Amino acid sequence: MLHSKSKWIIQENIDQINHSLSSYSPLLRNLLINRGITTEEEAKIFLNPSLSDLSDPFLFSGMDRAVERVKEAIELGEHILVFGDYDADGVSATSVLMEALLECEAIAEYYIPNRFKEGYGPNEVAFQNAAAEGFSLIITVDTGIAAVHEAKIAKELGIDLIITDHHEAQEELPDAYAIIHPKLSPNYPFKELAGVGVAFQFARALLGYFPKHLLDLVAIGTIADLVPLREENRVLATFGLKAFSQTNRPGLIHLKKQSGIKEDVINEEHIGFVIAPRINAVGRLQDAYPAVELLMSQNDEEAKHLAEEIDQLNKVRQQLVTEIAEEAEAMLEDNPDQSVLVVAKEGWNQGVLGIVASRLVQKFERPAIVLAIDSSKNEAKGSARSIGAFDLFSNCMKVKSLFTHFGGHAQAAGMTLPIENVSSLRDILNELANKELSPEDFVPILEVDTSCDWSSLSVDAIQEMNQLAPFGMGNPKPLFHFDKAVPQQIRQIGANLDHLKLLFEKENKKIDMIGFGMGSLYQKIAIQSELEAVGRLQINEWNGRKSVQLMLEDLRIQHWQLFDHRGTKQLENILSQLNAGDTKIFTFKNHVNGQYFSQSRVLYEDWKQDKTIINDSHLVFVDLPYSLQEMEEVLQQIQSDCVFVCFQREESRYLTAFPSREDFKWLYAFFRKQQTISLQKDREKIAQYKGWNPEIVDFMSMVFFDLDFVTIENGYVTIQSKPGKKDLSDSSTYQKRLQQIEVEKTLYYSSYQELKNWMEKAMNSRTMGKEEVLNGL
Repeated sequence: MLHSKSKWIIQENIDQINHSLSSYSPLLRNLLINRGITTEEEAKIFLNPSLSDLSDPFLFSGMDRAVERVKEAIELGEHILVFGDYDADGVSATSVLMEALLECEAIAEYYIPNRFKEGYGPNEVAFQNAAAEGFSLIITVDTGIAAVHEAKIAKELGIDLIITDHHEAQEELPDAYAIIHPKLSPNYPFKELAGVGVAFQFARALLGYFPKHLLDLVAIGTIADLVPLREENRVLATFGLKAFSQTNRPGLIHLKKQSGIKEDVINEEHIGFVIAPRINAVGRLQDAYPAVELLMSQNDEEAKHLAEEIDQLNKVRQQLVTEIAEEAEAMLEDNPDQSVLVVAKEGWNQGVLGIVASRLVQKFERPAIVLAIDSSKNEAKGSARSIGAFDLFSNCMKVKSLFTHFGGHAQAAGMTLPIENVSSLRDILNELANKELSPEDFVPILEVDTSCDWSSLSVDAIQEMNQLAPFGMGNPKPLFHFDKAVPQQIRQIGANLDHLKLLFEKENKKIDMIGFGMGSLYQKIAIQSELEAVGRLQINEWNGRKSVQLMLEDLRIQHWQLFDHRGTKQLENILSQLNAGDTKIFTFKNHVNGQYFSQSRVLYEDWKQDKTIINDSHLVFVDLPYSLQEMEEVLQQIQSDCVFVCFQREESRYLTAFPSREDFKWLYAFFRKQQTISLQKDREKIAQYKGWNPEIVDFMSMVFFDLDFVTIENGYVTIQSKPGKKDLSDSSTYQKRLQQIEVEKTLYYSSYQELKNWMEKAMNSRTMGKEEVLNGL
């Protein structure tokens, strides 16, 4: 048995007859219905997004007032400052609005706060400096909705403040000249735009036409910020990716090259896993200005230099994340019982703490807050990530008094608090989580679209599925469940054997399944085990040939497994890979030795006295029993998920010819003729004459001894003058050898499937016996 790491929620295949999506294939129909799309009209809109589906930007509350103020500033020659954020959404939003303002011939500059010196969002010092430099209008992008104090400062400084943001609003709104926010705009139909989406709509209103040339930038922030890719976000992502694929921006062209992207068509995975992390890396480690300069640059040489610099910063970021994550994990080992993980340490780089928090959530399946301590300021500053069942924003708002600054979403947040409040934050959040969450809430959930029929797998089917792209939040890449099947091949792959590759063949179709980071499962999957798998389908192209491939998310085996290591010379190596805490080494004989046997060894004779001493998930048999009955007795009692047979044999009885009755007659007649012989002197001659193994002479002599046909003393065999009449089967030596042969034949020389069938029958025999008694009654 192999347990899945997640809870699988598999959607039932919909009865297609009762739905109106009759023009689509069963596969696509199921996927659409799982996304709440149940009519032909809804499907048409979803599968064929159009720029005309974007709402009129003037439906935003405050848009008229904001546009009018910007045009007034342009007309009067006022200086406008775009105040952005340092993540990919904020950087792309800054670039979008700056390009629109410059196109309108505004006198505009941008400002992005330094994460380490200023923290997140608008701040008083930055606004004072802006006033001193002659800026009379500040426009925020992707930030500002929590800047209540800063809005007051702007007013005192005579600066008009326009806020464009999409983050959660708190109890008090800033007293700004205008606020453009989808969730604060009753007439704007779509509430989930990213910061760059709001900035794009503002740019669209300012320019008075649809600025398609900005869509490549919009794709970055929309995909990177993990907003739901439905409705307007789906439109912006779809056309943004097309624009990115055809972009003439030197910065994006060089960043694509520097990142190793060779495909001509950019998809959401390129943005989410390659482009956005590099843009984010800049603001995580230093000022984010190079990222904005890269996006806006029109100079090829400058863009190339910036792309190289940003790629190098990303490598530094990756190393920092690895180091801090390892330190945080070590700290949590000392306090493993937290429902909400809170770790803090002096010297951690604040810029990467969100990524570290995400890693902790993934590893420990708990909400995680990671804080960098600055003793000189008596503050802890960092980021938080959560699990689906725990609303981080609302729960942190219950303890808002602990924070100096706080903001974010249900699943992610940033915060600053006094060092002395860290312990209180940990205690209170754990108390809230313990009240709110059950043990099941900490188990990750995989929402599976459908159980996949092997016969339906094809490159065409995957291409049809890809009509649902771009995938992301609110429209995840479909997850498929594959029912029980036996892999034809199991391998570890990768330089460090970190990954798992399975080859399946069924119904004349082959499919590769790749599990990145699952290499350790190789030792936990026995040959001929029936696997269930959950993963995402994709097309693998190699040497011009396209094939179906499944990227594994999870797998499980729902039956006991037999691991066959009979005759292995690597016994101690195999045992060293098992967890000693849930493994028992079972021996039938006292003479079996080995360094892994001391604490977890169970001897058959001891087990007979106390059969409760084996309740572990792994049971390892290292030697053959004296009889099949002994093995059956053990198998009837165990409840182990995984059984390892590592039988060793010193000499084989099964492979040695068993003497016939005629052989016994000949040897007995020889003994009678000689009356007395010396086994030490004569056994070799007898064996050579008959073509036997000398051990056969010893065996037959002992059978005669058991039957009182001879006496054996000091190595001399003497015939009995008046032996009784007995059958060979009356000899215990004879019976023991037959048992040894049967044991070897059944347990050692059988095929894998023969052995497993025999063991399953033995395991089930006790249950079957009980049923027979009941039926008899």
